[in-house]
Amino acid sequence: LPILFPQQSGLYEYKIFGGLADCPPKLCADVYMDLDFRKQWDQYVKELYEKTYDGEKIIYWEVKYPFPLSNRDYVYIRECQEMDVDGRKIWVVLAQSVSVPQCPEKPGIIRVKSYKQSLAIESDGKTGSKVYMYYFDNPGGMIPSWLVNWAAKSGVPAFLKDMQKACRNYSTRT
Repeated sequence: LPILFPQQSGLYEYKIFGGLADCPPKLCADVYMDLDFRKQWDQYVKELYEKTYDGEKIIYWEVKYPFPLSNRDYVYIRECQEMDVDGRKIWVVLAQSVSVPQCPEKPGIIRVKSYKQSLAIESDGKTGSKVYMYYFDNPGGMIPSWLVNWAAKSGVPAFLKDMQKACRNYSTRT
């Protein structure tokens, strides 16, 4: 296997395996890709939008951090592909931070300059989805261990529950 981050950063890389019952994979991918809808269901979104700079779609995302920590923001590119692998439909989302001069850092907000995510969603064989996510970012600054532990133990499962609820609400939107 290639080493994605060969330097010893002391930071965590997250691998998440989960299931979303009653959320078909296409719906799950649609909800995940819909930035405007995410603003409605993700309590940690402070600002989120997509703009085109030099012909490339760039996403800006400011994440609320708990007091007394500074918020973080991300500038990244993202792509979603529906793939057919031996008759299995798999939705793959790739995202990676980029530097864009038109999106300068803001005072009081820490820019996450190193961010990478890979997401794969497929049917669970029933009415739901199996989800795999690889995630890495360097949040910068001093992140207390209690927050890192909360993210790993509570934040990720809570996000999956929120995502499942968002899928149910998304399918009933007009």
